[in-house]
Amino acid sequence: MSQITTHILDTSRGMPAQDIIVTLHGERGTTWDYIATGATNQDGRIPDLLEPGVELPPGIYKLKFETQHYFDQLNIPAFYPFIEVIFHISGPEHYHVPLLLNPFGYSTYRGS
Repeated sequence: MSQITTHILDTSRGMPAQDIIVTLHGERGTTWDYIATGATNQDGRIPDLLEPGVELPPGIYKLKFETQHYFDQLNIPAFYPFIEVIFHISGPEHYHVPLLLNPFGYSTYRGS
């Protein structure tokens, strides 16, 4: 399993949000370095964002969720064209960063 995983639940529809592109970036001074890209599967999950065995060093990272295309495909007007979730990695353990999404809001938390 990837050190970083995510899933997206569309709370307005009560369903997983599939085919959302998610990119991972690491903070490097005043810029963000691109690390990886994935797309949510039919269950709204990305279990393999990083290759097996890849371990990120401690630091600040962000997941960028490209939500506009998802809502456009459903013909639903939405307020957030993308969502960036910034978090801290302190060690080699698994980090699960879920996103609860609706057209006019979102929330996130550290999952397991």
